[in-house]
Amino acid sequence: MVWRLRAVAVAVTGCALAGAAVGWGESQTGTGSSTVSVEGMEMHYRVVGAGEPLVLLHGGIQSGEMFDPFVPDLSSEYRLIIPDLRGHGSSTNPDGRWDTRQFARDVFALLDHLGVERFRAVGVSAGGMTLLHMATQQPQRVVAMVVVGVGTSLPASCREVLARTDVDAYAEPVWAKLRARHTHGDEQIRALHAWIASLSRGPDDMSFTAAQLAPITAATLVVHGDRDYCFPASMAWDIYSAIPEAYLWVVPNGGHVPIDGALAPQFSATVRAFFAGEWDH
Repeated sequence: MVWRLRAVAVAVTGCALAGAAVGWGESQTGTGSSTVSVEGMEMHYRVVGAGEPLVLLHGGIQSGEMFDPFVPDLSSEYRLIIPDLRGHGSSTNPDGRWDTRQFARDVFALLDHLGVERFRAVGVSAGGMTLLHMATQQPQRVVAMVVVGVGTSLPASCREVLARTDVDAYAEPVWAKLRARHTHGDEQIRALHAWIASLSRGPDDMSFTAAQLAPITAATLVVHGDRDYCFPASMAWDIYSAIPEAYLWVVPNGGHVPIDGALAPQFSATVRAFFAGEWDH
């Protein structure tokens, strides 16, 4: 989820740390953009930089391009793997499977293709929920992670807002940005927004209990805005409390994804310090 909501419509303008073993296999070198067939879909991804792998998972209705402001800084230390999640950007979703558990399986399949065994990761909103599923599905593979704008469930107040998602209410400039971001036409854009609206029915892939989170072994930084429209800050505390090695950063006056604009340099610096093992634990 990293949809920006204004009234009734989605406004689309808009990680033990040091020294952990990381398996690379055949893809340790090289950068660029490519597409691979995984889990019955075509996944588009970029690889930028060199070093240990750092996976970046974008939010809903976004694409890997949302991380562009962070790429120059993070790629100076890490080899960034930036996929477009199923049905987003240049990735396809022929089966219409909109489920963050499935997104997690897709990303693992991509990493298997690239020969990546262990990795660090950042996940934002729906990408953060995807990352939580990855850390519970195969905890031994996630060295450390940062999750931004995630929760333990979708509250009724959030579902009410999502139910009012109306792609037909967008002005043409918004449609132009969506068409530039998602390359498979208006049908893809409508399917994405139909998925967002369907979240109002509270699918269980957007829910986590303390017992489900407790097996996570990755050092985890939970980043949360205290003005998140969807998930109350108490949910960030619940996630922080449930994961054995967790840290919590509540951003004052922060919205659902409090990492962009003026906050981007601070977020990038915090991620680098956290992944470098500079924090006490």
